[in-house]
Amino acid sequence: MEILPILVALRRNKVGAILVALQIALTLAVVANAMSIIQQHQSDMRRPSGLDEANILTLQNHWVGQPENLRASIDADLAAMRGTPGVVDAEATNSYPLLGGGWSWGIRLKPGPQTAPAAPTTLYMADTHGLDAMGLKLVGGRWFTSSEIGEWRANDEPGSPSTVLTAALAKKLFPAGNALGQVIYMINEAPVRIIGIVERAQTPWPAQGFGSSFAEFSTFLPFQFVNNGLNYIVRTKPGQVGSVMRALPERMNRVTRQRVMDRLQPFSETRTAAYRTQQATSWLLGTVCALLLAITGFGTVGLTMYWVGQRRRQIGLRRALGARRVDILRYFHTENLVIAGSGALLGVAGGLGANLWMATHLGTVRMSPVYILIGAVAVLVLTQLAVIWPAYRAASIAPSLATRGL
Repeated sequence: MEILPILVALRRNKVGAILVALQIALTLAVVANAMSIIQQHQSDMRRPSGLDEANILTLQNHWVGQPENLRASIDADLAAMRGTPGVVDAEATNSYPLLGGGWSWGIRLKPGPQTAPAAPTTLYMADTHGLDAMGLKLVGGRWFTSSEIGEWRANDEPGSPSTVLTAALAKKLFPAGNALGQVIYMINEAPVRIIGIVERAQTPWPAQGFGSSFAEFSTFLPFQFVNNGLNYIVRTKPGQVGSVMRALPERMNRVTRQRVMDRLQPFSETRTAAYRTQQATSWLLGTVCALLLAITGFGTVGLTMYWVGQRRRQIGLRRALGARRVDILRYFHTENLVIAGSGALLGVAGGLGANLWMATHLGTVRMSPVYILIGAVAVLVLTQLAVIWPAYRAASIAPSLATRGL
């Protein structure tokens, strides 16, 4: 390979070569980190909520005024829902996975307000119907019995004798795998015994990279949530979400019309709304990457065309001295590979450095080296493809035309 003549030529045209190398480095650093972020968003969006998503619908309810007996109003609503054809079960709760808002607390393994929490958790209120209404999968222990169910009203912070945790939270608190029967402390100094473990239940807040490790740290407490504003979860038989959604408003209005019902929707819409920002961010990052790659490709084409125009006579002389078209093509591809390779090395260092800084200061997930390697290969292939047409034009220069006037 004609490395020495190439290096001499680049030295004479170093400004253009340096600018293209820096452009390639910036493109690689941005594209690799963007690919990592997009992959993390896609992974988060595919995370199961733990619910029977295909057969669940939800709605928010608020009574106009203040019913004389909130608990009786809630029970009447639940009875109407459970009596609707196609309904498997229904539940009233403070929140549910991917809702976007809820309650969080810290779990302590020892009593005492000064004891540091061992893990954060989301608090979900559930009665005996919670397991079936949400379609949760119990993997250890049992669910709540009717004798354990209490009431949780606004501004209350009652203690609970028992709780059900997600498997992820149980493993975090008790890595040895002996969570069942253990005692934890949450709301007050009263001990809370773990009686059951469900496979998973996501928090109300969508997992977002650095927070994804806590995405399934959820706790169920045996309380009927009694409040003027609450959420209903309704689980239907397979394929009957649509018919139940159409029937529910009339059923509930038979109980009372003094209410405001909002966000009556299948859980699929809840999931879409929860990840709307991540989806938009992924599209935006993908568009930015495409534009950067296009600009880099056009930059390579433009620089090579410029150099071809400057070197027409030199190319013609080489052709007259016996250089073949393939030799001219190989020269420009090698020259471009030197520039792109230098830029790729800078891009790898810059991309990894930028990702380390973001992981340290912004809490983002560390990028897998695979992404930076894939990005480097993609940029090198792109620039080599971009130089084909200018190099072909250079190889097509006729010796007689290029040497005319020498």
